[in-house]
Amino acid sequence: MKKTILFAVLVGSLLTACTNKEVKQTTDKNMAQTLNLTQEWDKVFPLSEKVNHKKVTFETQYGITLAADLYEPKNADGKLPAIAVSGPFGATKEQSSGLYAMRMAERGFVALAFDPSYTGESSGEPRRTASPDINTEDFMAAVDFLSKQDNVDPERIGIIGICGWGGIALNAAVADPRIKATVASTMYDMTRISGNDYNDAFDIEEARYKNRNMLAKQRLADPMAMAGGVLDTVPPQAPRFVHDYHAYYKTPRGYHKRSGNSNDGWRVIGTQAYANARFLYYINEIRSAVLVMHGAEAHSRYFGEAAYHYMVDGKAEGYNFIGKPNPNPENKQLLIIPGATHCDLYDGGEENYIPWDKLAEFFVKNL
Repeated sequence: MKKTILFAVLVGSLLTACTNKEVKQTTDKNMAQTLNLTQEWDKVFPLSEKVNHKKVTFETQYGITLAADLYEPKNADGKLPAIAVSGPFGATKEQSSGLYAMRMAERGFVALAFDPSYTGESSGEPRRTASPDINTEDFMAAVDFLSKQDNVDPERIGIIGICGWGGIALNAAVADPRIKATVASTMYDMTRISGNDYNDAFDIEEARYKNRNMLAKQRLADPMAMAGGVLDTVPPQAPRFVHDYHAYYKTPRGYHKRSGNSNDGWRVIGTQAYANARFLYYINEIRSAVLVMHGAEAHSRYFGEAAYHYMVDGKAEGYNFIGKPNPNPENKQLLIIPGATHCDLYDGGEENYIPWDKLAEFFVKNL
């Protein structure tokens, strides 16, 4: 008993010392790296006449400098609500995330589309690698940046995550209560697919063990090897979603020279940490507003629906853990868009499937 009390006193003293002691911390300015940013307009969409645009950079708490595009509504006064946007996984801000940010700026928001760590124009070596921690920090660092802008109300900041960044956005919404509203569009749960493959085909211990062995050998064979870029030519018999990816990433509709998805893909061992994590464990505790938006015809629809139901009910198909129902279910929404495929929610597709005004209404209501 005496040892237990002594241990508690020592821990308490150490914590008090750490919190009271003046510690010189590295500032954002000290961590900043100079990036050689492209200044000409090189997006896959035209610049709207309704917004102002500029390139910006900001630092994460991992010492990585992120490159971003800041879109602001023209002729706006006062403190505005703001939105940070990223995704799809393996894409860049010149593609889908930039379009989302610009459309939100047209509707009165300050909007930031950023390249994640190790991706696009952002810093970080080796290129095109990932981490559940670092990628979640990317979103929180974007909130830091927006909170410091003179024309932003720091109490009204939301985020949008597209594709793989939809799951990352949900994880950030759990971690950071400053995020008052979150949209997960056509989302992947990168931890689930990295560990279990599509439709949980490898959701057995032996399959995961085989994959772990493969990645372990890859580390010695060639840790910098890339794979997974969209095919230059798609066989007719390939699944529909493979054709859909090609129609976006390999054509003028969405191709970009800095996008891994448009080119040689992702680092083979770049998602090794994702495969052994499940970072949506606490999403049933998100108190802020969340909109999960998915296409009815999307191959990835099961990710969005399962995440929504676990977030609200604390349990869902594909989740081996059970939690308590969400304390604030009334501000959670699931929006299924008839006819839309996965990539249709990257840019709207031929039928303009993205309900921009509904997204704006969601943020206006909740920011």
